[in-house]
Amino acid sequence: MSYRLHRRQIVDATLSEVFAFFSDPFNLAVITPPWLGFRITESADRTVRLGTTIRYRLRLHGVPLGWESRIAEYVEGEVFADEMLSGPYRRWYHRHTFRSVPGGVEIEDVVEYELPFGPLGRLAHALFVRRQLRAIFAYRERRISQLFPSQSAQPEH
Repeated sequence: MSYRLHRRQIVDATLSEVFAFFSDPFNLAVITPPWLGFRITESADRTVRLGTTIRYRLRLHGVPLGWESRIAEYVEGEVFADEMLSGPYRRWYHRHTFRSVPGGVEIEDVVEYELPFGPLGRLAHALFVRRQLRAIFAYRERRISQLFPSQSAQPEH
């Protein structure tokens, strides 16, 4: 079963400022909740581009996990998408879109993901994965608002 998480927020900044921030893979740690113990262990490039691979470590419920992603889509100043190559999900595809709007820049995140383990994965999603992902992205939104003053935030489901 496939799931989708959709978030949108507008920040008071220029498109080049916002895209530059998100293009630096090491800034992911800045907008990730500290309780995940997130750290990048390797990035093929200092700024993301098509084909960049990034490896990280994190902790979910105290369990250490490795994760590797590849930038599967990239259009300078507009969009990039990271696709999980290995990690805790069966599938993870996170598309980041940026566009100038009145009042700043709209940042849109669309994550399409699947869990392993069939019915057990669906149960885990219902019991805690959905809630945990919403908490992670709510934290991201707050941190982004601190870094770039937010005009509005609109969670979507």
